[in-house]
Amino acid sequence: MKPNNPSRREFLRTLGVAGATLGAAGTIGLTAAGEKLGQPMSGGVYRRPWWVRQVTEPTTAVDWNRIERVNASENTLLGRGLGRFATPEENDRLMALQRANEHRRMVDNQPGYSLRDNALNNAFDSGRDVIARSFLGPQRAPRPQDQGIARWEGTPEENAALLKVAMHQMGAATVGVVRLDDNTRKLIYSVDHDGKRIEFEAVEQGYEDDEKRVIPMTAQWVVVYTVQMSDLAIKRAPTKIAQITTTETYQRGLMIQNNVQEFLRGLGYQGLGEATLNGLGIAPALAVLAGLGELSRLNRVITPEYGPMVRIFKFVTDLPLEPDTPIDAGIARFCRACKKCAEACPPSALSFETEPGWVPVGEWNNRGHQAWFEDSVACKRYWHEELGTNCGICFSVCPFSKRNASFMHDLVRMQIATVSELDRLTRNMDDAFGYGVQKNPDEWWTLDLPEYGIDTNKD
Repeated sequence: MKPNNPSRREFLRTLGVAGATLGAAGTIGLTAAGEKLGQPMSGGVYRRPWWVRQVTEPTTAVDWNRIERVNASENTLLGRGLGRFATPEENDRLMALQRANEHRRMVDNQPGYSLRDNALNNAFDSGRDVIARSFLGPQRAPRPQDQGIARWEGTPEENAALLKVAMHQMGAATVGVVRLDDNTRKLIYSVDHDGKRIEFEAVEQGYEDDEKRVIPMTAQWVVVYTVQMSDLAIKRAPTKIAQITTTETYQRGLMIQNNVQEFLRGLGYQGLGEATLNGLGIAPALAVLAGLGELSRLNRVITPEYGPMVRIFKFVTDLPLEPDTPIDAGIARFCRACKKCAEACPPSALSFETEPGWVPVGEWNNRGHQAWFEDSVACKRYWHEELGTNCGICFSVCPFSKRNASFMHDLVRMQIATVSELDRLTRNMDDAFGYGVQKNPDEWWTLDLPEYGIDTNKD
């Protein structure tokens, strides 16, 4: 399915609306509006543009009565691939096929899969694997009681600011907070990816044994943070170049977790983190409630600052924090009209439905929330049977994936947030200007890359 090309009249109409938006906003100044009229996240360390509104409920609905805690050991994308959704023999076949595809492309020196591409991706993979990852953290930093002093005491607002500033220094792009209650505890896995139960108990300190990981009932705050991926790499999807930014981002996310766990320990508090890759809880749901972004047609979170070009991490703490709220930046509404990711998905794993639904595509999706549910098995089979790597095409073609290289992009974001009637036209203009077209992977090696291949300025 190909979108209709915009006519000259439609193009001029878009420019007219943009001009009207500029004229209205110009009376107060767009930059000033972003700084003075925008609503700050908890702790007040970052104020978003005025068109990113804080709301009480997510822009895709939730029915808490139907949500149940998830057994993450039955996930389709981790562990041994398709897990219980394929027979052991089929799963072995797919894993072998993935390795064969990877090797064949490397032997053929295929752009994006060559020896140098594989070597760089394996460097990040191997480096990440030797970094410690644990529920309780390294536990090496001296605690206040070890030094004969009282622990840090601040208001929830002060604590949120303190923690967010520290985490930005550590490399987190955005940070949000969710308060745990009877509903939001359902977003913490019942069983982690490695088969250990996660339980809440009336104890002072979190602990772990051979059977379970225990979160104290007094640890009532989930801190959710994003780490940027490189849009320059993802534009080469699906190749090892694109996979590099995934593996490298997970590596940085793990380093942040270790650092923040030790920082909290040094203040006299606990940081209970991901003991397994993508462990502990449902990252997209927690990120939406923390106000980091909106759930999208990708069935992933799209952020106002970086689009979908982030990975999401989380930990639980007993440091009292001011919570954040969900946001409405027009992102979920735009997804209703856009459908660009679904059109570009090779295995047709993404939904073409205009409205998000309530009925999951498969057992791997949690019930009780509205979403554009993807076919995870079709997605993962494509990785194995065709690529020999992960994909990322849906991320790269998303209109929100481009960084703010010009002032016009801010105008488009304002239009998306405020004039939803033009969403389809906006998507067509995205096509007309050539956004989302995949780039030559060999040319990536000639770029003058910024650190980590990312722009660290917030849009």
